[in-house]
Parts: sequence; C-alpha cells; structure tokens
Amino acid sequence: MSSRTDAPTRREQILREAARLFAERGFHGVGVDEIGAAVGISGPGLYRHFPGKDAMLAELLVGISERLLEGGRKRVADADTPLAALEALIDGHIDFALDDRPLITLHDRELDRLREADRRRVRRLQREYVELWVTAVRETHPELTEPAARAAVHAVFGLLNSTPRLSRPASLPGREDMAGLLHRLARGAFSAAA
Repeated sequence: MSSRTDAPTRREQILREAARLFAERGFHGVGVDEIGAAVGISGPGLYRHFPGKDAMLAELLVGISERLLEGGRKRVADADTPLAALEALIDGHIDFALDDRPLITLHDRELDRLREADRRRVRRLQREYVELWVTAVRETHPELTEPAARAAVHAVFGLLNSTPRLSRPASLPGREDMAGLLHRLARGAFSAAA
C-alpha cells in the first residue's frame, strides 16, 4: 500500500477519479469511458485494472471502511490515555471527512448498489469502527451509558460527515481552521452528551 506522499498508482488514480465522478453524477450517470478519459486511458483499458464499475464501487466503499477501521485501531493502540485515543479518533475521522469527501457522498448515495456480500462487509467494518469510538467515549465519559455513548458517536459522525455539503466560498475557513473547528464541535458534542 502506498502512503499519501507516494505517487498514486494507475489503480489508485482510477479509483480517485471514479469516486469523484460517481459522487458528482451518480454511479449510473458515469460510464467507463469517462473514468478512463479522466485518467488518460481508454474506457476498455480500465478492464485491465477492474472487471467493471461494480468492482470499482466495491473497492472504494469496502476500502474506505477498512482504512478507517485499521487507522482507528492504530490510533487507539498508539494513544497513552483514553482521552488521547478519543482525540486521535476525532482527528483521523476529520482527515477522512476533509480529504475524502467524494467517498462520503458515494457511501450515502450508492451503498445499496453493492452486491449483498460487499454491503454486509462494509456494515461489519463500520460496526467495528463505531465500537472503537464507543469504547473511547465511555472511557473518557464514564457517566454515559452505552446507548448514550453510541448515540453521541453517531451524532458526531453525522456532524463530521456533513463536510461534502459545504461549498467552498472564500468565507469558509481553510483546511487547518476547518479541522480545528470540527474537532472542537466533536469534543463539545461528547461533553454535552455527558
């Protein structure tokens, strides 16, 4: 797997452009020729990398669920305290929300287009990711019941995952300021729930 600083592979380029196009126009509104043109290859050339659009969609949605869970587990493992674990989870999800906005839109609109096995896998990965958060919230806010912590986690996900709905006028804060604002809002939501 390449890091963010490595040049993206052709496969990663295809997935990035497919996510962008699917988010802009919907899964059925985009053809393989358009995805190919966006990365400088013929539509049929995509079939050397993916068997079809369905496989791209599955890799995008399963892949981001795997990355969020894997990253979340690492952040929790690397944290010295429960509060540090929660802060790291918030920061990691903010990075996702600000840097992978098309994937949020894609998940909201196209999850039901996945094959049943892939959809179940995404849901399982998401449940595991939520459990990381619920544990971190309950360790930092022991007065919260498990149902209240779970509700707060889902509410914070709703807040953070709303970033694709933000347009980019000059009046909005830059990325660093937006990340700080989202972090404060997420922490405030957990504190208010306690």
